[in-house]
Amino acid sequence: MTTRKLRIAMIGYQFMGRTHSNAWRQVARFFDTPFEPVLQVVCGRNEAEVSAASRKLGFEAHATTWQEVVARDDIDVVDICTPGDSHLPIVLAAAAAGKSILCEKPLANELAEAEQMLGAAQSAGIVHMLCHNYRRAPAVQLAKRLIDEGRLGRIHHYRGTYLQDWIVDPEFPRVWRLEKARAGSGALGDIASHSLDLARFLVGEICEVSGLLETFVAERPLEDGSGRGPVDVDDAALALLRFENGAIGTVEGTRFAPGRKNHNRFEINGSKGSLVFDLERMNELELYEEDGSESGFRTILATDPSHPYVAAWWPPGHIIGYEHTFIHTVLDFMRGIEAGRSPEPNFEDGVKNQRLLDTIERSHTNRRWEQV
Repeated sequence: MTTRKLRIAMIGYQFMGRTHSNAWRQVARFFDTPFEPVLQVVCGRNEAEVSAASRKLGFEAHATTWQEVVARDDIDVVDICTPGDSHLPIVLAAAAAGKSILCEKPLANELAEAEQMLGAAQSAGIVHMLCHNYRRAPAVQLAKRLIDEGRLGRIHHYRGTYLQDWIVDPEFPRVWRLEKARAGSGALGDIASHSLDLARFLVGEICEVSGLLETFVAERPLEDGSGRGPVDVDDAALALLRFENGAIGTVEGTRFAPGRKNHNRFEINGSKGSLVFDLERMNELELYEEDGSESGFRTILATDPSHPYVAAWWPPGHIIGYEHTFIHTVLDFMRGIEAGRSPEPNFEDGVKNQRLLDTIERSHTNRRWEQV
């Protein structure tokens, strides 16, 4: 490992901040990296909480204003782990300051903002990446390899489902993910966006959609106990998809599926075979090949050294977990910085994904198929 330092500023320290900081701490301990990550500063609005987070997550310092952090000379990377309503100003300032940027998905709350961010990053010539971490599960990368090798033949179907149940209780409070002004959308942007990104990554670009959105609980208790407030985002999102290459697909994202905690699954059917992936069994990939010799799926345990990313981890059969997808993400981000290129998915993918989200919402409103 080289001794060159890569100094990280993280904006936000909650769930995504914890996953990203763990990734930065672990990546150079297992992979040969072009830089040594340094957790320089973490930023949050609450002084006491961000100070405690700084100590717990391993940062050298903390701050309470992102403007101060982005302007610092001792920062190389700005890692954005905040709600979507704050992405635009942080990205614009970080790009203007010449920092490399890793941003949580979705890139923005609306298409015009995403396009503005992409333009700023391109004008500044910085390296940028969007954190759709599920692309970097070894089994998903293996699925991509098998598809690119033609093992499935011509792709006919993509079925993506992402099911959770954490807001089924109507008395669950109206957290920020249930406010359109902060989150942009509900299940559509939060979880269905992952299924859409995987669809684009594995199958190809989507050219036409028909969308349906539904909100089952129209108001919820406010977090401060002062009463109830409206829910103005979707609880569930569904879409029919038509791909440019002729394949068709479906995507469903809901946070109203009792018993489903993080059920992120896809099935892809082609003229020669099929693939199935389920995040809750993330080390496995189900493969069926129509070779005429036998029927049924076989399960590939994607933990062999020949499988993507796995050689740096444990012996075959020693499974890895959710957190490793983020470690692989920051690994590829660092390699992109060294090469001076923005690894996929980057802000261009963020714009394409945001265009899909906007088109699905428009299709729902207009009750018709819409061109992307």
